Amino acid sequence: MTNFDNVAISSRIRLARNISDVEFMPLLNDENKIDYIISSMKALLTASGDYTLLELKNLPLATCTSLLERHIISKELIANKDIALLGTNEDESINVMVLEEDHLRLQSKQNGFDLMGAYNKLLPLDEKISSSFKIAFDERLGYLTSSPSNLGTGMRASVMVFIPALVLSGRIEKLRAEARKEGLTFRGAYGEGSEGLGDIYQISNQGLLWLDEEEIIDRVSDFFFTIFKEEVSLREQIFEQNHDKICDEVYRAYGTIVNAYLLEEKEMFSLLSLLRFGHELGIVKIKDIGLYMKLYYHGGSAFLSSLRISSKDKQENRVRAEYISKMVKNLVKVGGEK
Repeated sequence: MTNFDNVAISSRIRLARNISDVEFMPLLNDENKIDYIISSMKALLTASGDYTLLELKNLPLATCTSLLERHIISKELIANKDIALLGTNEDESINVMVLEEDHLRLQSKQNGFDLMGAYNKLLPLDEKISSSFKIAFDERLGYLTSSPSNLGTGMRASVMVFIPALVLSGRIEKLRAEARKEGLTFRGAYGEGSEGLGDIYQISNQGLLWLDEEEIIDRVSDFFFTIFKEEVSLREQIFEQNHDKICDEVYRAYGTIVNAYLLEEKEMFSLLSLLRFGHELGIVKIKDIGLYMKLYYHGGSAFLSSLRISSKDKQENRVRAEYISKMVKNLVKVGGEK
C-alpha cells in the first residue's frame, strides 16, 4: 500500500449548513434568531459528546488568531467574533463553527491522506444536526449556502500537500490551471489569496454542483494522486541532478535556524521547508514529523505572544528564533549526531 505521508500533510472535509427560514449570513441581524442558533447548537454539541464550547467574544484576539493559524477556525469566524461560537472535540479533529459565512460549518480533519475517513467521521454529527433542524435544501440545487460555490452537497474536500519539488520546478501556475479544468482550486495553506508558505498548498473542490459527496472526494483524490506521483518523481530527479547543491542548502538551513538571533516568520517557513525536504531526501532525519509540522504555526505571532509573557523585553523575531532553534535541535538529526 502506498504511503502518501511524505506529500500529504492532512485531509479535511467541511460541510456548510443553514437553517431553513432564517436569513443567511450576513443578513442575519435578529438577536432572537442568533440566540436560538447559538443555544440550540450548545445543547446539541453538549449532548453529542465531549465538545469544548468557546464563544469568541470571550476570547482574546491572540487566542482567536492562534486557532486560525492551526486551521481550526477561519478569518470569517473571527470577523463575526461578537456572535460566533466554536465547538471542538477533545483531539480537535472535529470542529463546528457557528455563525461564520453560513449558520453552521462542520469540519473534520485527519492526518495524511484520508478524505473518506474524515468524511465518515463527520457524518454522524451532520445527521444529528439534520434531524434536529430543518436545513435549507432545494431538490434541484441541493443544500442552500451563502456562497453559490458551495451549492449542492455544501461540501468542501481538501488535502494539504507539501510539494517543494513542484515549486522548484516552476509547476505551480500550471497546476492551478489544471485544477480549474477539473472544478478544483489549488492555493496556499490559508485559502483564497494566500501564499504557499513553506511549499505547502491545498487542493480542494470549488463548485461541482452536479456531483455527490463521494464523487467530489474521488475528484479531489485523483488530482492529489497526480500531484503525488509528479512530486515524488521530481524529487528524485532534482536530487540526482543537484545533489551537492541541495545538501549544501539543507545544511545551511539547519545552521541558520539553530544559530539565528532574529528570525522572521516568512524566513522560518522557508528554512523549515528546506529541512523537511532534506528529511524526505535522506539528508537529515526528523524524529517526529507530526511535532515538526506544528512548528509552522508555533512560530506564528499568536503562539509566540504567549511565550513573550515571561520575556516582555524581547521582540517577536528574537522569541521566534530562540523557540524554533530549541525545537529544531531536539527534532532534527544531522550528519553523525545521535
